[in-house]
Amino acid sequence: MIALVDCNNFYASCERVFQPQLENRPIVVLSNNDGCVIARSNEAKSLGIKMGAPAFKMKSLFDRHKVHIFSSNFALYGDLSKRVMQILNEGSPAIEVYSIDEAFLDLKGVMKLNQFSIDLRTRVGKWTGIPVSIGVAPTKTLAKVANRIAKKYRKDGVFLMKKNTTINHVLRHTSVSDLWGIGRQYARFLSKNGFETAFDLVNANESWIKRNMSVNGLRMVKELKGIPCYAIEHQPPRKKNICTSRSFGMDVVTYEELMEAIASYASTCALKLRKQKSLAASILVFIKTNPFKNSQNQYNPYQKVILDVPLNDSMEITKQALMALKKIYKKGFSYKKAGVIVGDIVPDSSKQLSLFNNKDPFKTRDVMYAIDHINEKMGRNKVRLAVQGFDRKWRLKQEKLSPCYTTRFKDVLQVKI
Repeated sequence: MIALVDCNNFYASCERVFQPQLENRPIVVLSNNDGCVIARSNEAKSLGIKMGAPAFKMKSLFDRHKVHIFSSNFALYGDLSKRVMQILNEGSPAIEVYSIDEAFLDLKGVMKLNQFSIDLRTRVGKWTGIPVSIGVAPTKTLAKVANRIAKKYRKDGVFLMKKNTTINHVLRHTSVSDLWGIGRQYARFLSKNGFETAFDLVNANESWIKRNMSVNGLRMVKELKGIPCYAIEHQPPRKKNICTSRSFGMDVVTYEELMEAIASYASTCALKLRKQKSLAASILVFIKTNPFKNSQNQYNPYQKVILDVPLNDSMEITKQALMALKKIYKKGFSYKKAGVIVGDIVPDSSKQLSLFNNKDPFKTRDVMYAIDHINEKMGRNKVRLAVQGFDRKWRLKQEKLSPCYTTRFKDVLQVKI
């Protein structure tokens, strides 16, 4: 049996952990630069606030219903996510962290599945303050369906789908649009062909499914039938591309400001490569003007660099990224967004040396290790390349950012006796 553990309204729940007075109050969390709604509490959903809604268009509704608004605090959310996943890891035979707020658990050998899930949910809530829902079923796809039932209809936040009669009953009342892996286009396509519920798909001709929905569609249908096609991945798959991009808090005009941003993004990409023990063989740099301003004056170029040898060295990746930026930068434009993508990723164990490069790769590796160790211990970017800048006027606009309660000493809550 497989369990899917999903944190309820995760970003909003993180804000409530340290501000319990917000319980039962409408909360929204905004995207980069406080642009759009990316998370809502149940109370905010009931007000009709939609995901992706521009914040400035919702201002009157926010004011009228006293909605509590927060800038995205990914440092806080990431730390609380790690704490939740650690508890799940300690309390289950095996775990696959699927996203920042979801994890699959392999419950093979667990006897009392329902009680185990209730106890695990209670432990997570007690130790972190984050409410979770748990769906248990024979396959990952069915566990997703079970989790939806647990979140919407179960007071104890747990739902077990083990018996065929229970599974068939739930599938008859589950729309195809609510299935894992079914997007809007597929949902419309299936509806046109007479498939309205998950139970309709289970009884479909498998050759038709494979022909019209590819192998992945067939696997999903088999999973709905209780045939496991997706095993628990104990190690997260290596990313094929890593992107770091941000919209600026203000329009950027000068090359120097763009250079600082690209250097910061390139350095972050290199750090992510080292964390997953990978190397990148290509770097792509892009810059974009504001699409909502003067459509006649748009400029959205990109430049790709192929490296001689794959690497994860912050200094070299930043150097190559800045060379690419120099080729595409043009004066006279106001830039709103920029980013760096590293690709053609390979394991660092397969690193090859260049015949024409005299740089000692082991010294570079040791320098990067030392920098990472210091930053991990003392705080992000405590040691960084000078070209990344110090003023950073272009950085994100986060006017409603909550304190980093668990990752910054000055933000730790104080108890007055």
